[in-house]
Amino acid sequence: MNDFSISGRASIVGLGATEFSKNSGRTEIRLAMEATLAALADAGIDPSEVDGFSSYTIDKVPEYEIARLLGANNVKFFSQVPHGGGAACAPILHAAMAVATGIAKTVVVYRAMNERSWYRFGNGNYGFGSSPIVENVNYGWYMPYGFHTPAAWVGMFAQRYMHTYGATSEDFGRVAVAARDFAATNPAAFFHGKPITLQEHQASRWICEPLHLLDCCQESDGAVAMVITSSERARDLLQKPVVIKGAAQGLSDGQQIMTSYFRKDITGLPEMGLVAQQLWQQSGLSAQDIQTAVIYDHFTPFVLPQLEEFGFCKRGEAKDFVRAGEHARGGKLPINTHGGQLGEAYIHGMNGVAEAVRQVRGSAANQVDNVHNVLVTAGTGVPTSGLILGDA
Repeated sequence: MNDFSISGRASIVGLGATEFSKNSGRTEIRLAMEATLAALADAGIDPSEVDGFSSYTIDKVPEYEIARLLGANNVKFFSQVPHGGGAACAPILHAAMAVATGIAKTVVVYRAMNERSWYRFGNGNYGFGSSPIVENVNYGWYMPYGFHTPAAWVGMFAQRYMHTYGATSEDFGRVAVAARDFAATNPAAFFHGKPITLQEHQASRWICEPLHLLDCCQESDGAVAMVITSSERARDLLQKPVVIKGAAQGLSDGQQIMTSYFRKDITGLPEMGLVAQQLWQQSGLSAQDIQTAVIYDHFTPFVLPQLEEFGFCKRGEAKDFVRAGEHARGGKLPINTHGGQLGEAYIHGMNGVAEAVRQVRGSAANQVDNVHNVLVTAGTGVPTSGLILGDA
């Protein structure tokens, strides 16, 4: 039996990011290069040493172009993970595997997007009819009934969760209020200095019941990049190593893309449960060992079942968790201390991984005390991924 594990073998040693805006005024390749060069400088690694790249699909920035512009001569590893935000943690997994197995020594993970100024994911106009691939044919069963946008697709899950467990729109609002509270004190956040109240959340316009406008993530321009190398080498570099203690992907029974409605139960996220099982097994940790978490918050309703899948609360009890403020500033598990995608920026989850790095380093704007382990999750409703990052 092969008991090889990547846990502890690779570390994040460099971090770079651009500003987050609604109109960057430059190309996505320029954004990617700015973030990548900043991450390499942060680590003290020369660009010529990079021999691997990983990102995720729905990306306009090919790895060969970054390699050419960096002057990377012999790139031995490159990957793009599918399923959009569900891939947010997976490039770090791929980088860790490449480093742990000796395929590559220095891997850059990146995400760059002008998702506000150039194109918009949630506009409901995808040209599915002219491209009859499997995924698009599947959407043909939903769009005639008004399911045109991610908010509508998530709304179906949210309605069932509310019906089964007694959660309310106010509970979703409490997730948004806490995120905006953290964003308000994070100078890098787009909504810096702009907290909201639960009353403002409830008064925001409907997008698709039960989702209000303030239940939905932003659309942002910006880029984030990280550098991954071996944990042994990391000890000799400029920054405190952030060890990859667990990294996993998950795709579960009956999985579709945002429309897995034909499962026996649609109140949970079994693919995230699969990720949780792997992360706990790899790391030897449990929910009690996590000091803060970055929970993917493209839409607030999906934050609650994620807390349950990881065992921070029992099934159906996440509503009580947020009512008690355990997810907020001063709670026992503060989540999305950067403001999340609701408050900081929507860089398809990569900015959430960056926040976990800062929390472990001790340099976050809203630093949690005595952080040793941080959980990060990726997009939900799709095949997904997750991480546990921590100190050595």
